[in-house]
Amino acid sequence: MSEYQQSLFDLEPESWQLDAGAMRLVASVVLADGPDGSFDYLVPPEMSDATERIDQLEVGRRVQVPFGRRNRLTVGYCIRLEFKPVGSRRLKTVAALLDPRSLLSPSMLRLTQWIADYYLCPWGQVLQAVLPGGVRKQAGTRRVTLLSVPDEILARLSSLKLPAKQREALACLAKSSRSLTLHELAQRTGCTAAPVQALKKKGLIIATQSRIPSFQAFEFPTPPRESPRDLNPDQTAALAAIQTALDAGEHRTILIHGVTGSGKTEVYIRAIEETVRFGRQAIVLVPEISLTPQTVERFRARFDTVAVLHSHQSDTERHWHWYRIAEGAVQVVIGARSAVFAPTPNLGLIVIDEEHESSFKQDIAPRYHARDVAQYRAMAERVPLVLGSATPSLESYYRALGKKQTDVEESSRLSQPSDQDQAPAPVSGPISSPHYQLVEMPRRIFNRPLPGVGLIDLRLDRHDQPFRGSISRRMQQAIGEALRKGGKVMLLLNRRGFSTHIQCPVCGKPVVCPDCDIPLTFHRTNETALCHYCDYEIPAPNECPHCKTRGIRYSGTGTQRLESEVRARFPDAPCLRMDTDSMRRSGSHAKALAAFRDGAARILIGTQMIAKGHDFPDVTLVGVIQADTALHFPDFRASERTFQLITQVAGRTGRGDAGGHVLVQTLSPDHPAIHAAARHNYQAFVDQELPHRKALGYPPFGSMIRIVVRGAIEHDTRFFAEKLSEEIQAASTSRNSRIRILGPAPAPFAKLRGKFRFQILLRGPEIKILHDVVQAATRACRPPESVHWIVDVDPQDML
Repeated sequence: MSEYQQSLFDLEPESWQLDAGAMRLVASVVLADGPDGSFDYLVPPEMSDATERIDQLEVGRRVQVPFGRRNRLTVGYCIRLEFKPVGSRRLKTVAALLDPRSLLSPSMLRLTQWIADYYLCPWGQVLQAVLPGGVRKQAGTRRVTLLSVPDEILARLSSLKLPAKQREALACLAKSSRSLTLHELAQRTGCTAAPVQALKKKGLIIATQSRIPSFQAFEFPTPPRESPRDLNPDQTAALAAIQTALDAGEHRTILIHGVTGSGKTEVYIRAIEETVRFGRQAIVLVPEISLTPQTVERFRARFDTVAVLHSHQSDTERHWHWYRIAEGAVQVVIGARSAVFAPTPNLGLIVIDEEHESSFKQDIAPRYHARDVAQYRAMAERVPLVLGSATPSLESYYRALGKKQTDVEESSRLSQPSDQDQAPAPVSGPISSPHYQLVEMPRRIFNRPLPGVGLIDLRLDRHDQPFRGSISRRMQQAIGEALRKGGKVMLLLNRRGFSTHIQCPVCGKPVVCPDCDIPLTFHRTNETALCHYCDYEIPAPNECPHCKTRGIRYSGTGTQRLESEVRARFPDAPCLRMDTDSMRRSGSHAKALAAFRDGAARILIGTQMIAKGHDFPDVTLVGVIQADTALHFPDFRASERTFQLITQVAGRTGRGDAGGHVLVQTLSPDHPAIHAAARHNYQAFVDQELPHRKALGYPPFGSMIRIVVRGAIEHDTRFFAEKLSEEIQAASTSRNSRIRILGPAPAPFAKLRGKFRFQILLRGPEIKILHDVVQAATRACRPPESVHWIVDVDPQDML
């Protein structure tokens, strides 16, 4: 036909038809390991209109997608599905689905995007951290072939002429509400595989490959059922505050400041019972070292279904718990910080016990703080958040007093997130809430008195009454007296090993780790010198590695030396040591605590793992061997952590009718933190510490970001750190922001695991300003190949 000849039919479609033709279902995918940001992929027809849900792409499912010039298959997460015009773009197509179901709910996607924005890390990295490895690897599942009947066959089922066995098998499969395996279909119809194979050849049934759970239920001992305990007035008031928030169906953060032994756990349990009564679920976060069998058994004695999530579980066990939680079959989830991501479909309450614990902050990317993540999640899902501690963090306590470091308007915006099913626009803002409420529990249950605390001034003791070893004369007398009266003793020393320092008496040089420049610790168990940061290990030296002088000096006290000294001084009292070295085997933690509880051990020696989460009524003496261990670290929280540790370990005694007391050995008895801990006076510590924080702009009066640059070549590392600092300074100046930039300077641990380390500290009144400056400064920064850098928002570790 001539190009000039008019056609009876319009060959060129209208513009609206072009647009409609270009509308395609597009999946936005975030890569698990790759560049930040989302990438668009076409959804193939078989994934957009699948007959089975397991074959249909949904938001929250993992996918395989081709990426890069070589189209390398890469794992990603589908975060959005939408029809939109593709135009002339040549989009690649989703290659495969990796999971039989969506692993991430829309609310979890919103939470993870907030974490990525707030903590300045790739979204894909956050998604990987949220899903346990056992879930991603589908541990405890098996691959099977699932059979189903296509829709077009269902429509003409009655007209098909088939042999009896084939007709029976096809009818059974058609009536089933789900796909069946060959074994299941054969069992239901009593036929062999032959009729089913014949139906497959005729195209009357289709077979798909999938993975299904093959979990064997994990058996847990069921403790005797426990009745609710009577509440005292303080507990009743605390429970009433939580009950009010639950009844209102709104978010509120309730900080319970209760002294040790005040009965906070019973308050949590009563509140959770109320939550469960309405068909909701609860998450309880505790520090890893407090996740003791005693804690778990108490919850299992009050609730029918309890899931426990912690780092020592196998992949299969963790996946099994995760699966049951996601199915709504669990009432209470107990776990360490990662349990904040438990996939509870009907969340009603979040509780964080010992909320001050620094272990709630993750030290690898994404460097989130579980308390702040829990607060955002509670705000988003409109449920109460309960924080409990005898020594609340100054940030939480300051907010609970009603003194916000952020504006209420922004907080209200965060407390009412979008109801859309898709992930919202990036959210970067404060995590404090205008709905803070402080509840005081100043008395112990049964009105038991707090234990008296005595300070042993080691300066005077060593001058006037010289002694050898770690135990002063007064401490030794107190231990002997407690044992004679039938009590038990707990001794805290937050240092592992036998000798913490190995040094030559001639040249004066210490024996240090070549990769970390940190003194090695002598471990007597296997006669080695060990680095506690990189596990570098050598045989214990008999001579100086530098000048070859024999008779090298071993000094400093660790838990192994303390154990040896205690056994020598009290040979008739069974002794037990709990630290990372002695608790390596599975179940050793539970066995040690059971031995101490049953009286097989009378003296318990340990690091901070013995300071929290334990309730032994017959402990009548607690001794702190060196209260100054972390007091003088180059960290603005050193005083706060010392106060918290002494107060917490002191609370392990005086819980029974026999009462108890505490002795603290220290070289700094006049330090405000130690003095306040000796008087159980949290308010005195707060009044002393907050003015210092305010003067320097430290949290809770400001926000911080710490950037650590590390590399194998010191010159290159320092050069890049200086360049990065200049970029930050330029970004700050261009925005006229009121922030203070410190560094770059060598980190307190200037070399760690073979890498030189330099740090830059940013302090400012608002976290949003710090976010903007860091993002602008780092957007185009490309470090040398041997240099890496990390960003730590709201850092807890300054070393």
